[in-house]
Amino acid sequence: MNKSATERQIEILWPTIGVSVTADLDGRNRDLADALWRTLPYRSLQGHALVAGHHLYHLAPMPELLHVPGVHKIDRRIAPDGSVFCSRLQHLGIKYGPLSEPMPATPIGTVREEDLDALAEAGKAVWQSVYSGGDPVIVEVRRAGDGGGHQLRRPTARHTEAEQLLAELHDEIERIWLDPPQELVDLHEGRIASGAGSFGTTLTTMLFVNGETRPLGYCCYSGLVRAAQQQQLPLEFLQQMARIMAATPAEFLGYCGLNKLHQFTERALEVADQLQDREDFVALMSHMALYVNCLGAWNLQLFPWQVDEHLRADGSVAPISGSMLAPFQGGTVAPA
Repeated sequence: MNKSATERQIEILWPTIGVSVTADLDGRNRDLADALWRTLPYRSLQGHALVAGHHLYHLAPMPELLHVPGVHKIDRRIAPDGSVFCSRLQHLGIKYGPLSEPMPATPIGTVREEDLDALAEAGKAVWQSVYSGGDPVIVEVRRAGDGGGHQLRRPTARHTEAEQLLAELHDEIERIWLDPPQELVDLHEGRIASGAGSFGTTLTTMLFVNGETRPLGYCCYSGLVRAAQQQQLPLEFLQQMARIMAATPAEFLGYCGLNKLHQFTERALEVADQLQDREDFVALMSHMALYVNCLGAWNLQLFPWQVDEHLRADGSVAPISGSMLAPFQGGTVAPA
C-alpha cells in the first residue's frame, strides 16, 4: 500500500469498550510513522497515564521506537486533544484532555475531530480499569480499512546462542503480551516464595517491583540500544555497561518473584559477552527491552492504585482503618 504520510489513516479500537477512532498520519516524524505503518496490525494492553493527566498509552511492538529519533517535538501540554505520539519508551500515546507533565513528545498524527468524544469515552473507561483494578482493556491498532489481527516481530541473530535465546524470549513475550504473567499475578495476590516484604507486608514489594522494572526496561535495555544505534559506542563498552546496569536490579526482581526475568537477564548478559556482531547485540537488547516493558505494563495494570483514595489532594492523609491495611499484611492481597 503505497500511500504518502498525509494519506494514511489508522484505526484504534477498544473492542470490550465498544469504541473506535480514526487518526490521520500527518507527515510529522515520518520515520516513526513509517515504522508504525510497517508494524500494523497489532494488539496490546491499553494503559493510562497515572501522573500526567488525560493520556492513553500502550506498549507498541516496534523496536524502532527505541532508537529512531524524533525530528519534530512539541510540549504535550499544548498539543491539541487527539494528538497521537510515538515515544522512545516504546509507547504509542494519545492525548484526550488536559496534561500537567511538561514532556517533549514526537507527534505522528491526530484523531479526527468527529471521534474526539469517543476518544474521551475510551479514556474514562481505561482509567477506571487501571485505577480501580478492573478487567484489562486490550487495544487494537490497524490500517484504516484493513482487517484486524496481531503480530509480534521476532528479531534474529547470527550467533547460535543468541538466536536460541531470542527464540525462547520471543515465546515468553507472546505468552504474556495479552495475558498477565503468572509471576505478577502471584505477587499481587500475596504469593511470594522468597518471603520478600518486611513483617509480612506485600504492598511494599509490589511498589519496589514497579519501581525497579520500569527503569530496567525504559533506561537500561532501551538505553543500550540507543547507545549502540545512535551513538555507535564500541561493542566492548556496551557489553560492560549491560552487566553494570542490568545485573543488580534483575537479581533483586528475581528475589521479589520475577524469576524468569532474572534468568533471562543472566543468560542475556552471558551471551552478550560472547558477541562480536553489533547487530546481534542490538537484537538481543531490543527484545529484552520489549519483554521488560511488557512486564512493566502489567505491573501498572495489576497494582492496587485505589489505595490512593485514602490520600487527600491537599497533602493530608485520611485515616486508614485496620481493615484497609489487612489486605496488604500477612502475605495475602484482596482480589483487585
